[in-house]
Amino acid sequence: MSDQATSAAELKLAADFDTPSQEAWEKEVLKVLNRGRPEGKEIGIDQAYKRLTSTTVDGLTIDPLYTKDDAVEELGFPGVFPFVRGTTIRNGDMTAWHVAQLHEDPNVAATRQHVLTDLERGGTAVFLRIDPDALKPEDIPTVLADVLLDLAPVYLSSATQQLEAAKALAAYLNDSEKDNAGMTGNFGIDPIGAAALAGTDVDLGVLKEALEIAKPFPQMTPFVVDATIYHNAGAGDVHEVAYALAIGVEYVRALVDLGLTVDEAFSKIIFRVSTTTEQFPTIARLRSLRGRWSRIGEVLEVSESKRGATQHAITSQRVLTRDDAYVNMLRGTISSFAAAVGQAEIQTVLPFDHVWGLPNDFSRRIARNTQILLAEESNIGRVNDPAGGSWFVESLTNQISTEAWKVFQGLDGEGFIKALGDGTVKAQLDELNQARAKRLANRSLPITGVSMFPNYTEPPVERQPRPEALKLNGLTPVRDSQVYEDLRDRSNAAREAGNGPKVLLACLGARRDFGAREGFTAPLIQAGGIETVVAEGTEPADFARQLQEVDTKVAVLCSSAKVYASQGVAVANALREAGAETILVAGQINELGEGGEEVVDGNVFAGMDVVALLTNTLDQMGA
Repeated sequence: MSDQATSAAELKLAADFDTPSQEAWEKEVLKVLNRGRPEGKEIGIDQAYKRLTSTTVDGLTIDPLYTKDDAVEELGFPGVFPFVRGTTIRNGDMTAWHVAQLHEDPNVAATRQHVLTDLERGGTAVFLRIDPDALKPEDIPTVLADVLLDLAPVYLSSATQQLEAAKALAAYLNDSEKDNAGMTGNFGIDPIGAAALAGTDVDLGVLKEALEIAKPFPQMTPFVVDATIYHNAGAGDVHEVAYALAIGVEYVRALVDLGLTVDEAFSKIIFRVSTTTEQFPTIARLRSLRGRWSRIGEVLEVSESKRGATQHAITSQRVLTRDDAYVNMLRGTISSFAAAVGQAEIQTVLPFDHVWGLPNDFSRRIARNTQILLAEESNIGRVNDPAGGSWFVESLTNQISTEAWKVFQGLDGEGFIKALGDGTVKAQLDELNQARAKRLANRSLPITGVSMFPNYTEPPVERQPRPEALKLNGLTPVRDSQVYEDLRDRSNAAREAGNGPKVLLACLGARRDFGAREGFTAPLIQAGGIETVVAEGTEPADFARQLQEVDTKVAVLCSSAKVYASQGVAVANALREAGAETILVAGQINELGEGGEEVVDGNVFAGMDVVALLTNTLDQMGA
């Protein structure tokens, strides 16, 4: 070792840097926000904070900076009450959560092989969907034939055949040579969730039968609170937690009425939760659900060690896209990371091609390996509550807990079943979906590859389609990208009919003049599957000629304010005379100067309703 070598103990990476202060940070913020503002018109720090503060769809406030004042007084520990930091203690062996990939292919032989492949290559559990469009109850013995049932837990999900699936699994487990006492997993009984999807009355009578089915298997939980149903129908972080708590309380009360103790009732339930690309809210939501559920256990006098909420985290179907599907790999990675940091005990990552149909070997492998890489190569599985103590995460956890508790209290009076039946839940979800739709339309809630940076000429992903599902009359799943995908479908249909929609981008001046606004406008238009054609020239007649050559009735002026002022009105008039029915300007209309309002029909700008613009454009083109 050289004389200049430094030991890790001696190395002080921040030794040459001053400790930053909040005042210094605020000074730099003001420097950035006031750049380009005229003297005397600068904003103050209060205005700066206001500008940098945002809110989520369900009203959570995200501040630009968090300090010690936002920290919790008593952080607590993982694995103990109030369980905010996790129900278990990770011991560093990287088996921190169960990798339970979804299997729903009705081809029984293929699914049997897929299950075996998963378990041989890193999976630790089996997650089966039993429905008429997926596996059937009688398929369970064949699908699980190669599974070591005392090592790999089995989790069931069904919208329509919950009892039938549970009975089939119980019969198969009972017939195996393994000791029933060692079986683990979940039978997937959620009558409230089934009724929410079907639009029917809730039948809690199935709880008694489910208890009998599960009786020979003391370590298997019969019931699940499937909060993903409400998330995929539009619930945000607050309402997903509130609904999960309210449904859980309904089940506990019903089970106590059947003769169970509150300890026994709590031990029979797990929670199925969504995990999204909103990394920090997801982490905070999982922590919040555990904390609020343990508070309910405290009120009900459940033994302290029994108050933890076991969570099975599934990547959100709502955030998956059909178009530019490979970006879903990134969405799955962020979602899985959030679930891991949020201390979920079981994880399912949906394959990137989930929207297109049944996954192939490649997409199943990527979904499975996403979790394995995070746990083993990134070592997340070795760390207990890595977000714990973060002022932001702790503040967000408390905020979700507070707001979710308010919604929960509003539902708990007459019960969640009543709120579901009288339309209260649907009305709340409709309100959230409307608020989210506005953000999706103006792209303040951007979707990479769809509403932002689209590749509208990409070939479709070829996958085996799923069998047609039963038509249910309850809560309807939504996908955030659907509105843009519908617009792209309209454009593609018109293109196949020989009438592909096109918009001319009239780029005035040199590249340095129009480049920024052309670069903004083109992907905005292409988000609807509409082709954009760049036109350049030095005279208004050049643009008129190119409009006729392109054979379109819609044009957008793109350039700088300086060029607009000297050429914009003349070019717009030339385009109108050449047959343009709609002329827009990228930027502000007043940049065109005198007469600008008379020659254009509107403008393209950040924060506009992109969906409305694209819809109107396609309507005008007859697409």
